[in-house]
Amino acid sequence: MKNTPIERHLIDETIREFQIVNFSTATIREVKAIAERAEATSGVEFIKMEMGVPGLPPSAVGVKAEIEALQNGIASLYPDINGLPALKQEASRFIKAFIDVDLSPEGCVPVTGSMQGTFTSFLTCCQCDEKKDTILFIDPGFPVQKQQVVVMGQKYETFDVYHYRGEKLREKLESYFRQGNIAAIIYSNPNNPSWICLKDEELRIIGQLATQYDAVVLEDLAYFAMDFRQDFGRPFQPPFLPTVARYTDNYVLLISGSKAFSYAGQRIGVSCISDKLYHRSYPGLTKRYGGGTFGTVFIHRILYALSSGTSHSAQYAMAAMMKAANDGTYDFCNEVKVYGERARRLKEIFLRHGFYIVYDKDLDQPVGDGFYFTIGYPGLTSGELALELMYYGVSAISLETTGSDQEGLRACTSFIKDHQYAQLDERMAIFAENHPTK
Repeated sequence: MKNTPIERHLIDETIREFQIVNFSTATIREVKAIAERAEATSGVEFIKMEMGVPGLPPSAVGVKAEIEALQNGIASLYPDINGLPALKQEASRFIKAFIDVDLSPEGCVPVTGSMQGTFTSFLTCCQCDEKKDTILFIDPGFPVQKQQVVVMGQKYETFDVYHYRGEKLREKLESYFRQGNIAAIIYSNPNNPSWICLKDEELRIIGQLATQYDAVVLEDLAYFAMDFRQDFGRPFQPPFLPTVARYTDNYVLLISGSKAFSYAGQRIGVSCISDKLYHRSYPGLTKRYGGGTFGTVFIHRILYALSSGTSHSAQYAMAAMMKAANDGTYDFCNEVKVYGERARRLKEIFLRHGFYIVYDKDLDQPVGDGFYFTIGYPGLTSGELALELMYYGVSAISLETTGSDQEGLRACTSFIKDHQYAQLDERMAIFAENHPTK
């Protein structure tokens, strides 16, 4: 067996220091910390694919607008809890421009990143009806969203969508909805970590069942328009993004500034509540708060209690970025297409050395190239593969932590540097030699 690029005992000792018994359940932050410690100790550069952090410069449009707002003294003023009017207006236009759905500015609510949007949505949904206390996750998904549900003391159900694409999704979803306890359903599209994209027929099923069983759909659009197989980046022109909003009135669209605009550090997003849901009253909310609608409770009760609003200057940045995108003067899709090219090159290297793509298909189409992809290796479990790759200076997270039932890893393209393709090729050649497949 050829020597690994990093001595095994160094990785093993570091993992022991972190007191991680099962590496398949190591969190993103733990994997990152171990990789950084091993890199510093060994002097060998790690190819880091564990963190889903933007690897591109932030939108210049947003930076300019935010600086101007700060120079104008905005930092001394509390933001309106409903949100900056200009941002609400541009968010409404943005949804029309790229999704072709009509949604009033009133329901477009600035939040401190989509993470706060999901937390507020989970809380609001679980208070609408005392009998509905459970969130349903279409997995694989973003692990921290389940942590949010645990933190707030709510219940959740989950299933891996791998075997339930297309019409098969209906019966699977209905098996949960029939229990009568589902308050909301959440998924990301494109999906973190698999990069699969739910199709119109699947979104129709989700929307129809949400209406039939009176549940709220939380559509996480963290990777907005980043399915690069189609050009979704032209405002007010088809093709438009697929969305559940065409098939139900019970929805909240979660739009983030983090990935599409590379604006993660300022924690800015917009939660977009459908017009009908915004104005709907629920017995649970009336009992708890003495009145109010879904939208007003979301903003004036829960969001207000969580943070008293969202960073004032960041709202100016988001408004400017959305306006430029709506006006066609800022092609945000083109700026992030580099992630797709990185994924294509990385996949080619892994496939050539005996790996396979775990979530490889969108119904009858190959899955697209984007921010994430999933890899497996014959004969190795998720935990075994995650650990083994650490010895080769490659860090990625186990699919087990994302709610997936499949064996493999999530790899992120955002931090890959140009010189690392050759490094990865060389290291995976050694890996394949040390792990021959039948």
